[in-house]
Amino acid sequence: MARTANLAAVVAAAFLLGAGPADDGRWLAGGFSFSDELGGFNILDIRGSGTKADPVVVTQELSSASAVILVIRQDGARAPSKETHRPGMALYLEVEIVNGSGLPWVEFSYELQVHLGQPSVYGDGLSFDQAQAEGGTIGADTFAAFSRDFEPYDRLLFHDGKVDPKETATFKMLITDLTPTYQFYLVEDPRIPLS
Repeated sequence: MARTANLAAVVAAAFLLGAGPADDGRWLAGGFSFSDELGGFNILDIRGSGTKADPVVVTQELSSASAVILVIRQDGARAPSKETHRPGMALYLEVEIVNGSGLPWVEFSYELQVHLGQPSVYGDGLSFDQAQAEGGTIGADTFAAFSRDFEPYDRLLFHDGKVDPKETATFKMLITDLTPTYQFYLVEDPRIPLS
């Protein structure tokens, strides 16, 4: 009986201390909600306030080597960023991804979309810090280099590295939106070796 009570106390403490999804399946951090509702991966944990010193860190596991979509929503109105000194929204984001696909990844691509399935264009205001007001806001621990596409897409392609099955890769990025929208999408696309 005492052992069952202790186990219940440990589970309750873990629940209170650890992050978890809200009743609607969204994970909350830094004034945003994050969702794996479109499938292909699972969010495992989330933490952080979304600032440069304390980025939102989303830990997830991809179960395939196909593109997946992280749904990001603003949780209420946001004040202009004090860190970037620009109007609109700024989100310092780190994505920790466990390769659960069973295949190695030799590149990894991210794409922002305001409307699902449509490229982000310059006029929508959403970008991976397109103004590049500060350096060091984009990087990865397992890929040595990256390239950027701004028009007609807003993409990052990480390359010169590899993530084997069951290994974890960490990507950091600054997402800015000069005309903030309530909801946007982060397409995550692992690339496998060609035969």
